[in-house]
Amino acid sequence: METTLTEGRPFKIILKFMLPLLIGNIFQQFYNMVDTIIVGKFVGEGALAAVGSTGTIMFLVLGIANGMATGFTVLTSQKYGAGLKDEARATVSNGVILSAMVIAVLTVLSLSFMPSILKVMNTPEDIYEDAYSYISVICMGITALVFYNLFSAFLRAVGNSRIPLYTLIFSAVLNIILDLVFIVNFKMGVAGAAWATDLSQGVAAILCVIYIVKKEPALTPSAGMWRLNSEYTKKQLYIGIPMALQFGITASGTMIMQSAINIYGSVAVAGFTAAGKVQNLLTQGMMAIGQTMTSYSGQNFGKGDLDRVEYGVKDAMKIMTVYSIAAAIIAFYALPYIMRLFFSSDVDLTQLLPWAKTYMVECIIAYIPLSAIFIFRNSMQGCGYGMTAMMLGIVEFAARLVAAILSIRIRSYALAVGSDPIAWLAAGVISVFLFIHVIRDLRIKIG
Repeated sequence: METTLTEGRPFKIILKFMLPLLIGNIFQQFYNMVDTIIVGKFVGEGALAAVGSTGTIMFLVLGIANGMATGFTVLTSQKYGAGLKDEARATVSNGVILSAMVIAVLTVLSLSFMPSILKVMNTPEDIYEDAYSYISVICMGITALVFYNLFSAFLRAVGNSRIPLYTLIFSAVLNIILDLVFIVNFKMGVAGAAWATDLSQGVAAILCVIYIVKKEPALTPSAGMWRLNSEYTKKQLYIGIPMALQFGITASGTMIMQSAINIYGSVAVAGFTAAGKVQNLLTQGMMAIGQTMTSYSGQNFGKGDLDRVEYGVKDAMKIMTVYSIAAAIIAFYALPYIMRLFFSSDVDLTQLLPWAKTYMVECIIAYIPLSAIFIFRNSMQGCGYGMTAMMLGIVEFAARLVAAILSIRIRSYALAVGSDPIAWLAAGVISVFLFIHVIRDLRIKIG
C-alpha cells in the first residue's frame, strides 16, 4: 500500500502519516513499560534498577545500528519520490546487505566490551549481575531488532506507515505473553525480559518481510539486484554513517548522564528509570513526527519540491506544539499514579517519587525544543544532509557532558537529570538555523 507524500495539503498528509507511527511507537513503549512493570513486580526493585541502568547502553548500541539502517532507506524514499521504481528496489537490496555487515560488527563489539562499559558507568554493585545479564541478551538479538526497524523504514519510505503499526501491535502482544512465560513461569529474571524483546522483534521483522514480498513490488528487488552497488553504497553510507554517529554521540551523552545518576544509588536509579519509561511514552509523538519528516522530506526532495518541504516543516511544528503542551500536562499530573504500576505493594513510593518527579518536571519545560530537533533534523536527513544534522548530536553531547560533569562535581541530582532538557534546549535552537542553511544551500544548487 504505497502512498505518495508529494501531493495534497502538507498538514493533512503529515498528520495522517504520523498517526499510525505514533500509535505504533506508543505500543512499543507500552510493552517496554510492561517489561519494566513485570520485572519490578515479580523480580524486584533491584532488578528494575538493573534494567534501567542499561537503558542508555541499549540506546547507544541499537541507536548506532538503527540510525545507519534508517539512513540506508532515505535513498529509497528519494528514488521513489522521483518516480524511479527500479532504482528504489535496488537500494533495498543494497541496504539489507550493508545492514547485515553493520549488525555483525556491532554484535561482536558490544558483547566484547560490555563488562568494561558497565564498570565505567558506575553501575552499582548490587545490580551489576542483573544489568549484565539483561544487556548481553539484548545485544545477542541485535539482528532481530535492527532488521525490524530497517524493513519498517523501507515501508515508510514508500508512504506505508500502517503495516509497521500492525506488525508492531502483534509484536507488543507477543512480547507481553513471553514476558509472563519467561519471568513468571520459567523464573528467568531480567534475562527473560530481554529474550522476550528479541524474539518478539524478530517475529515482527519476519512479518514485514512477508508483506513486502507479497504486497510491495516497489520494495522487492529482483534476483540480479542482490549485490553491492558502489554508487548506492557510497550514497547510503554518506547518509547512514552520520545518522549512526548522531545516535552514537547522543547516546554517549546520555551514558555520561546515567553515570552521574548512578552515584546516588539503586533507589535513585529505580525512581529515575520509572520516570524515564513514562517520559519515553509521552515523547513518542516527537519520534513519530521525526520518522514522518524523513519520508516526507525524502520524497519531496526527490521530486525537487523544496517549497513543499518548507511548508511541511511549518505544519509539523504547529502539530507538535499542541502535542508538546498536552504531553507536558499529562506528565505533570499523572506521574504519581503511573509510578504505582512499576512496583509491588511493599515498595515505599515516597522514597522513589522525589527522584522521579525532579527529572520529569525539568524535562517537560523543553518538550517544544525537543520536537523541533526531530522535525528539523529528520527533514535535513531526508534531503541528504546527514552530516549537517549530525551537528545537533554534537551540540546535545556537549551540553549533557558539561551538565553531567558539573553535577558530579557539585553533587547535584537536579543538575544531573537536567542534562536532558539542557541538551534539548541548546540543540533545538540551533536546529532552526541549520535547517534554514540547508534550504538556502539546496536552492542555490537546484538553481
